[in-house]
Amino acid sequence: MIAQKQQEEINASKSFLDKIFNYSERGSNLRTEVLGGITTFLTMAYIVFVNPAILSDAGMDKSALITVTILATAIGTLIFAILANAPFALAPGMGLNAFFTYSLVIGEGIPWTQALGVVFISGLIFLILALTGVRKYIAEAIPKELSIASASGIGLFLAFVGLKGMGVIVGDESTLVSLGDFTPTVIISLVGLLLMGIFEVKKVNGGILISIIITTVISIFFGYVELPTSIISTPPSIEPVAFKLDIIGALKFSLIGPIFSFMFIDMFDSLAFLISCCKQMGLEDKDGNIKGLSRMLYADVTSTLIGSLLGTSTVTTFGESASGIAAGARTGLASVVTSGLFLVTLLFTPILGVVPSYAASPALVLVGVFMFSSIRQVNFSDSKIAFSAFVTILLMPLTYSISIGLCFGFISYIVMHIVAKETNKISLTLWIIGILSVINLVLS
Repeated sequence: MIAQKQQEEINASKSFLDKIFNYSERGSNLRTEVLGGITTFLTMAYIVFVNPAILSDAGMDKSALITVTILATAIGTLIFAILANAPFALAPGMGLNAFFTYSLVIGEGIPWTQALGVVFISGLIFLILALTGVRKYIAEAIPKELSIASASGIGLFLAFVGLKGMGVIVGDESTLVSLGDFTPTVIISLVGLLLMGIFEVKKVNGGILISIIITTVISIFFGYVELPTSIISTPPSIEPVAFKLDIIGALKFSLIGPIFSFMFIDMFDSLAFLISCCKQMGLEDKDGNIKGLSRMLYADVTSTLIGSLLGTSTVTTFGESASGIAAGARTGLASVVTSGLFLVTLLFTPILGVVPSYAASPALVLVGVFMFSSIRQVNFSDSKIAFSAFVTILLMPLTYSISIGLCFGFISYIVMHIVAKETNKISLTLWIIGILSVINLVLS
């Protein structure tokens, strides 16, 4: 009774926000949550420039994409705050947006409306798997090494796309690719990449954003970019891309591979990142399970569905959220702050629209570095693992397709274990994935 009375007194003394988010119970306070939310915003705000630059290559309206990117990020982050009360932010995933544009739309000639349908279907399947509990079996069936290798492969793929966008590498009939000419814009872009590297070494929050701003200012100074007539205005309409997804057109057997790839990458990237950060925050029960993990995944996949309706590629939990957590954020209040700051940027879309693609492309290279760094977790001393991981990593950039890299990775993993007479390590689920991979390659 005494303990209950003391708890009631503590609850009565809480502020309104503390009663909603319970940040004091997690060892935080209002100031720390706000600073954490601001930190996360600064480290991931570059997505407002980069995502429209990538998706516009698919033929989508860039101005509309700026508004859609902001809305999808703000809505997804707010959903996470309300549903899961955790300090994570969501945005169109890096790698997934490149897969959308360069593998599906450009690589396979699929209309961007159908590609949005693929994103929606992948999210819907993810949701069904989560609700039915099947997600757990798929997560357990996928070899950890292949999951890690896929992240590294996507990192290389992003870096390749980024260098191409910068103009550092160009097509060549003899060698496929070669070094591009050092034009003024290429030099400016390289300066931006160098600045990003320096800011990363110095641990400067928002280093990517700052670098993009600096290179854009340099471009304006030398006359390569024109200043907008106004700084603040009504954001561009989302009508050119919103609700244009073609779900029926995406229901093709040949698109099973891309659908699974979107779902696989979203599921495993989200799971790995959420579990890691939640352990860091102490959000584990006595059995070692993450508190509220299911709600977090529901928030993630719900945001994907909403994002596809608005007109963007898969919306997922953003790794940059770790910066806010490192700054002390522990609850969804930090996410509310991040979401609100993104909504404020809607007023400044004229400025956002002048950022040239070569100023945003270096961000792809740096994000590629972050993703590729996971390769150190792959056990290359095991030939079976080394071969399948290497095939996965190598073929993603060389085939310009994340799904093809994944397919070859799954197939080679199964074949290597058959040769080693270790079929007991291949689950029924993985056999099915392998068969689907073969079918996807045949139909590609």
